[in-house]
Amino acid sequence: MEGIERVYQFLDKAATYYLATAEGDQPRVRPFGTILLSDGKLYIQTGKIKDVSKQIAANPKAEICAFKEGKWLRIACELVNDDSHEVKEAMLEKMPSLKAMYSADDDNMQMLYMKNAKATFSSFTEAPETVEF
Repeated sequence: MEGIERVYQFLDKAATYYLATAEGDQPRVRPFGTILLSDGKLYIQTGKIKDVSKQIAANPKAEICAFKEGKWLRIACELVNDDSHEVKEAMLEKMPSLKAMYSADDDNMQMLYMKNAKATFSSFTEAPETVEF
């Protein structure tokens, strides 16, 4: 399995991951659950009216951390906005519960893909393994 696919599978099965951004000199961390692999890019989703969106606009560098079955994944990346209708529709199709809050046609739904990503799989019993995409 290709590296980006392994990262996607881990995040999808973990169901919840934690996204860290910066607000000035203050780190901000919150749980997320949206993940989509589309056209070779790994996407997350948020709302443009949220503080997290403003933080990413000011500083696109972010980290993601997820844990499942005794293993964890950390991803250092830049998050890049993608306003394409197709990728918004794909996320809404994958996660229909989002339709109560978002529409592919609204100005609030924000899709962000990971760029210059370095993902490290770790556990207490195995050596870390890093993939980049």
